[in-house]
Amino acid sequence: MVFDCGTGARALGRELLASGQTDITILFSHTHMDHLFALPFFAPVLSPRCRVTLGVPAQSKVQARSKIGWYLNGTINPLRFDDLAATVDVIAVQPATAFSVGPYSVQTMRLVHPGGTVGYRVSHGGRSICYLTDTGPMASPDQGLMAGEAPTERERELLDFVEAADLMVIDTTFTQDEYLEKMTWGHGYPEYAVQVATCANVKQVALYHHSPDATDADLDVIAQRWEEQEQPVVFPAKEGMVVDLSG
Repeated sequence: MVFDCGTGARALGRELLASGQTDITILFSHTHMDHLFALPFFAPVLSPRCRVTLGVPAQSKVQARSKIGWYLNGTINPLRFDDLAATVDVIAVQPATAFSVGPYSVQTMRLVHPGGTVGYRVSHGGRSICYLTDTGPMASPDQGLMAGEAPTERERELLDFVEAADLMVIDTTFTQDEYLEKMTWGHGYPEYAVQVATCANVKQVALYHHSPDATDADLDVIAQRWEEQEQPVVFPAKEGMVVDLSG
């Protein structure tokens, strides 16, 4: 199971083919270009021996296919949808629903981002991962968790959604000060993510969707800021990172 198709999808696709994976599901949080553009470079969609299911936030299968087809139209990208060599199925994903993908149980919720975004909780074998991007906090800084108050209704929904997850991958594009300047942009910051995880007994937090302006040194500072955090464990996501959920 793959979430979104940013630049990492190119290398991942090659790795999946090399390991013999032929049945793959990609769940999209939304179809803004930075989460979609590597789809035609994801090797399994170009392999006739693969079956790829695309889960797209939409009201219907027709709308879901249209959202992908807008990009794979021969103009914005050289490929058209029908050029994909794999057997490709498209399913519409709506927030506040539950469904299964093979052995995985999937739950969804609505996040906070211009145009709408879907967050995912995937469970299997007694373990759960939450993938929450692109999203801002569920309350303004003077309300709810960050104000030292009871969670707002939307925050309570989020806390219930991520409760006791083994890993929460969450949008933390901004610093806290940057967020205060860009509260409508639909991105979050680490302090809020950690507060949510602490209140919901999440075990590990991967800080994700780094700012395009962030340097390696900036991310090192973030890592150092949270390296003493034990409950939950907090770390910046890195390309190629493997997280062990068995401990």
